[in-house]
Amino acid sequence: MSHSIKSATGGPKETARLEMFSDGVFAIAITLLVLELISMLHPQNEESLLNFCLHHWEPFAAFIIGFLTILVCWVNHHHVFDYIKKTNSTLLWVNGFVLFLITFTPFPTAVLAGYLGKESKFALALYGFNYIMISIASYWVCAYTYKRHLIDAEDREFFQCIKKTYVYSIIYTTIAFFVCFISIPVAIILYMVMFCVFAFPKEFAARLLKRKHRKTKPK
Repeated sequence: MSHSIKSATGGPKETARLEMFSDGVFAIAITLLVLELISMLHPQNEESLLNFCLHHWEPFAAFIIGFLTILVCWVNHHHVFDYIKKTNSTLLWVNGFVLFLITFTPFPTAVLAGYLGKESKFALALYGFNYIMISIASYWVCAYTYKRHLIDAEDREFFQCIKKTYVYSIIYTTIAFFVCFISIPVAIILYMVMFCVFAFPKEFAARLLKRKHRKTKPK
């Protein structure tokens, strides 16, 4: 039985096919992450499975990081498209740029796994640069749909706050990128904080909206 994505009025959303295609790409990108782990199942010596896994922990760590990265991106993508009611040809290409970066994510994740102990600064910086591009692409989706009025009028104020969260993410990921060349532990902490914040994008945008109302409220 097929299920279509429906709008608040009960009819199918205009963006339904775009969202279903995007969900499929996210699923494939996550699946690609596990290939690095599968390739480890052919050790070249008689080392026990437990010792082998303990001595090759980097791919496991990279898998978890890559999975969380793509999952957080999917949560934000889903959150944004909850408010987008219309689409056009340009939006398909803008969203396609987001999906391009998502499918690219397994590569910097694999580099992070292979070079975390050798060239950690470069490996983490490559990973961080990918996050800068994802932040830019996410902002582009929001800015374009906001400008072209592809969202309902009653949602525009809140959607503007959503758009603002990705302005902050661009600034934040850029700072974290340069920190990678100065201190690896600090950069990792910055990315962990970012994961925690952007794992709940709706709550973050709601806080921005409340702060905006407090500032505009007459005293």
